[in-house]
Amino acid sequence: MKTTTRALQGSAVLVAAVLVLTGCGSSGGSDTGEQSGNTTFEGRGPISFVAGKDSTGALPAVIDRWNKTHPKEKVTFIQLPTDADAQRQQMIQNAETKSDAYTVLYLDAVWTSEFAAHQWVDKLPERQFALDEMLKPVVETAKYRGALYAAPATSDGGLLYYRTDLLKKAGITQAPTTWAEMKADCAKVKELPEAKGMWCYAGQLQKYEGLTVNFAEAVNSAGGVITDADGKPDVDTAEAKKGLDCLVDSLKDGTIPKEGITYQEEESRQGFQDGKLIFLRNWPYAYSLAGKSKIAGKYAAAPLPGLNGPGSSSLGGHNLGLSSFAKNKATALDFMKFFTSQESADTFLKDASLAPAYTALYTDAAMVERFPYLPVLKESIERAVPRPRVVQYGDVTSAIQQEAYAALTGAKSSSQALKDLQNDLRKATAQ
Repeated sequence: MKTTTRALQGSAVLVAAVLVLTGCGSSGGSDTGEQSGNTTFEGRGPISFVAGKDSTGALPAVIDRWNKTHPKEKVTFIQLPTDADAQRQQMIQNAETKSDAYTVLYLDAVWTSEFAAHQWVDKLPERQFALDEMLKPVVETAKYRGALYAAPATSDGGLLYYRTDLLKKAGITQAPTTWAEMKADCAKVKELPEAKGMWCYAGQLQKYEGLTVNFAEAVNSAGGVITDADGKPDVDTAEAKKGLDCLVDSLKDGTIPKEGITYQEEESRQGFQDGKLIFLRNWPYAYSLAGKSKIAGKYAAAPLPGLNGPGSSSLGGHNLGLSSFAKNKATALDFMKFFTSQESADTFLKDASLAPAYTALYTDAAMVERFPYLPVLKESIERAVPRPRVVQYGDVTSAIQQEAYAALTGAKSSSQALKDLQNDLRKATAQ
């Protein structure tokens, strides 16, 4: 998708949402007693909302909005670490002890199958959520074996952020669509006095969930897959090697700085905002935050580059799961509907650049005028490739991180790392 130049492509980024009361809940009254499967949503009173550390400020604002109108059903925000793997582990520990400390879980979209299969979250009543108004790939992340086990809250697609001012000054009118183009653009930009000392590109290559995402995007963008259509591992291929080599070679030739191996989302975002990077791979949330930095008005977003053309993003986002061991589930269900309403999604987009699940927001004229990148983001989400949707996701992502990191640091060749990963994934998916 293009504007007048490729450089203006996707100029805005995702948003996401301070909640607005939708009227689907009530602070008083008797228990609903509504059931979904074997679950009865009963009990009203205080609950907790559990998520990773919030850098946008949107989540506390939403919770405050709910609390002001539900004084007898207040939500306590429990913030977990920024690291996605640490978040997942703490949620699992809470579930394994059958603790009622956690009520509503802000789950990474890829965790749904694992949490549902282990009965850590309840099956939800589909008719109470506006699923038919949401992007289909987003809804699918909330299901397990055809049933709804989470409520789609936000989506996510990887975007390529770039410095429009520097590209323009270097005579470049379009954002790159391939890795080769990106490297060539970097070489031109780095000849400018203003770009002295800048690095070309960074993503998220520290050994955590972000590395799984970046590895998957590199492999998918080179025509490879991690698992095939039947869910069987198929990563020891020439296409996957090309994708992994793209990252490995970029570290070797300095396209990615050496310290890029330590970056998570926040470190890479900060590097871009501080003027250290020409290009950045990150999620839409970074768009609004960059607009509050010294590079405001000097950047835009485009689709990720691939080997021979536009690349493929990993499908991101978060869903709300209801802990099977929680109390006050009637309140929890109402809060989940409040949090995932289109009105809330509209606010999240405006205030925090969190990608909405609702289709209409991507084509709303006023929204597109304010956030020109929305059509690009919608394309990114619709073309995104899900990470392996497997029950033993923890074992799968751990294996990916281990072998990808070994290749990136030179501990193994790309070929050996992929062979070992293929064997590890076979064992993990056979469980």
